[in-house]
Amino acid sequence: MAFWLIVIILLAVAGALLVIPAMRQETNSPLTTRDELNKAIYQDRLSELAADEAQGVVAQQPELIQELQQNLLTDIPAQSFEQASPINRWVLLPGMVILVVVSVGLYLKTGGLAQVQAWHQVEAQMPELRGRVANERAEPLTMEEIARLGLGLRTSLQRDSGNLNDWMMLGRVGMALNNASTATQAFAKAYQLAPDNNDVRLGYVEVLIRSNDPQDNQLATTMLRTIVGQDHTNLRAMSLLAFNAFEQGDFKQAIGAWEVMLKLLPAGDSRTEVIKRSIAQAKSQAGQETATLKIELSLSPEAAQKLPQQGALIISVTDGKSPIPVAVKQLPLSRFPLSVILDDSNAMMPERLLSSLPQVNVRARISLDGTANAQSGDWFGDSGVQDFGTKGQPQTINVQINKQIP
Repeated sequence: MAFWLIVIILLAVAGALLVIPAMRQETNSPLTTRDELNKAIYQDRLSELAADEAQGVVAQQPELIQELQQNLLTDIPAQSFEQASPINRWVLLPGMVILVVVSVGLYLKTGGLAQVQAWHQVEAQMPELRGRVANERAEPLTMEEIARLGLGLRTSLQRDSGNLNDWMMLGRVGMALNNASTATQAFAKAYQLAPDNNDVRLGYVEVLIRSNDPQDNQLATTMLRTIVGQDHTNLRAMSLLAFNAFEQGDFKQAIGAWEVMLKLLPAGDSRTEVIKRSIAQAKSQAGQETATLKIELSLSPEAAQKLPQQGALIISVTDGKSPIPVAVKQLPLSRFPLSVILDDSNAMMPERLLSSLPQVNVRARISLDGTANAQSGDWFGDSGVQDFGTKGQPQTINVQINKQIP
């Protein structure tokens, strides 16, 4: 109501600026004409001559009066000016209508009325959205509803910038929407309000870990070390510390943090296996207990003659028992013979590493269309099952591509 009242007042003022000048022109008295001015001057001169004659200053009054009359006749305008006709007030009505229509049209076009209405709808839905977030049994919010919740939270925080819970909720909304800027700023504000709150600190750290800025990652490391130093049993802090160290390439610290977590977890905890796989992957990345497989690839004379111009070379390693690959590497088609090295970094799943296999079966295939699915016309070769298990030293397996899928 306040907005529309202001709009009406502004339109009234603009209309007044259009109408009032025309009204004043109509009500003002007519301008003094040249003939009336000459007559007034003539009467003033007569009065002066009468006064001069009474004082004895002028002796030829008749001749002077005759001269004044002659000047008056000479200065009479040739034609009289017509008085301008007053403006009809109804002529101003179209201008007023155009003013209102153009103003309202411009506002509807550029004023964001639809966005304002959507904003008001979000404000009305906020109690329901908050209730669904707080109730674990309620239906989860859709991405659109999460975006609406974020808009409502920003509106609420404009009125109450000290609401810690709303800042944390806005940070989680930013994380859900993959909006790093919103998440970081919201948790940073919450951290300013409550720097000693563990939930706030860990939420802020989680956002900083996901950042692409190295300074944010370093700040996360510093905060995590502080939190862990204060409480060695904080599993969430320890988990974030391990993950952050792993992402930064500090595999030694990541392994140490996960090993501490294994000691803290109760027996039979479902997280134990996940942590063990993470430790194995970190050791693999760090070069500990890993294995390197060197594959020498060659072509049979028949395959060399029919080698396609385009395609992809797909190398897969299985354990010789299951057809599911443990490690896979795909390369663009190039010249042969070719040497390729595989290690645990090429593993399909962290729980099945190349270094854990006692035997391997290497299969190399030339895919005509570059897809993983074998199709008629593809050339391939198989090494057969061979022993494998030497750690730290590369093991070489020769594979000749000499067969074609019918």
